[in-house]
Amino acid sequence: MRISRKLVGVGILALMTGCSTISSLNPFASKSKGNQPAPLVELKASMAVRTAWKVEVGKSQNGMFSPALAGNTVVAAGADGTLVRVDAASGRQMWRVKAGTDLTAGVGTDGELIVVGGAKGQLLAFDMDGKQLWKAQLSSEILSAPAIAQGIVVARSIDNRIVGFDAKTGQKKWTVQRTAPPLTLRLAPGMVVHGTDVIVAQPGGKLLALIAATGAPRWEIEVGIARGATELERVTDIGGVPVIVENDVCAVAYQGRVGCFDIATGSARWTRDLSSEAGVAVDQRFVFAPDDKGALYAFNREGGASAWKNDKLSYRRLSTPVSYGRTVAVGDYQGYVHFLSREDGAFLARAATDGSAIVSTPLVVGSNLIFQTQNGTVTAIAVE
Repeated sequence: MRISRKLVGVGILALMTGCSTISSLNPFASKSKGNQPAPLVELKASMAVRTAWKVEVGKSQNGMFSPALAGNTVVAAGADGTLVRVDAASGRQMWRVKAGTDLTAGVGTDGELIVVGGAKGQLLAFDMDGKQLWKAQLSSEILSAPAIAQGIVVARSIDNRIVGFDAKTGQKKWTVQRTAPPLTLRLAPGMVVHGTDVIVAQPGGKLLALIAATGAPRWEIEVGIARGATELERVTDIGGVPVIVENDVCAVAYQGRVGCFDIATGSARWTRDLSSEAGVAVDQRFVFAPDDKGALYAFNREGGASAWKNDKLSYRRLSTPVSYGRTVAVGDYQGYVHFLSREDGAFLARAATDGSAIVSTPLVVGSNLIFQTQNGTVTAIAVE
């Protein structure tokens, strides 16, 4: 009965959402008749930004694809199976291949291997020239970009089974099963490598640190804490990819908290109540996070005190932000990238992409900020 109820619950919510950040049918989405997105006001830019290059990689459909940095190149993927590698500075295409199947997740890379998730739970590995090396099968759909650490490819399927594969052969090395909550958002909680460990964000609002070589857990903590009388009210999921800075790992959860935690033990350094479907950006001074109503917050990284809040982008379904120099940039559901002062949250500039939602985790490459849209445009915006 419990298994049936869980599968039905997840299935119903998946049908309602498609992807929680892009579907108009999603009960958690910010855009609704009662919450109209804030109109954009005319902005007199106080800093120069320009589009450095664009590359088309194919629509994301119900996936949430993010580009990945490999040396001085960027690798990106689309739902139709397209993989492309480009020069990070110029956008010059180095190669473009088809995976031979539709894709649902990517891109993961360590600079020597490229890994993506296929439509039926397949894990596909390619070399840096775009040649497929091996393929492995997981128990269910892959939504989160795989990670590579210590010669192990780590992938998590939607049933919350985490599997480690040998990066050279694709042989399964270990499996860790964690309970999947009755209801989840169709998000793609990410993974980040730290030395010999991989930090795995999970549905249910948890972070799990695993030893990459063996899958043995180091610690597990709750970022999102389920509250409420009904299971719908108790839904909580990690948004985006956890971020590691020095000895901290910082993350945010839907219907949960934002905070930073000790990377060695998982103990909380500080937390603040916040609900977000997107991830965090972290620099030496601040942690930046958008909430599910479209306000962008800055918290002091030491102690978590509130630094500022900008609520002028309300219900514009903000992406994971990115910090660069004196600015913090964030995308929205119409493909605009907004540049705000990292010191006080004032608007500095705005740039357009292709008009579709930005839900990916952005990259910083030199003076370029790189965003991928749901329609499949990978855009590098130069900050001058």
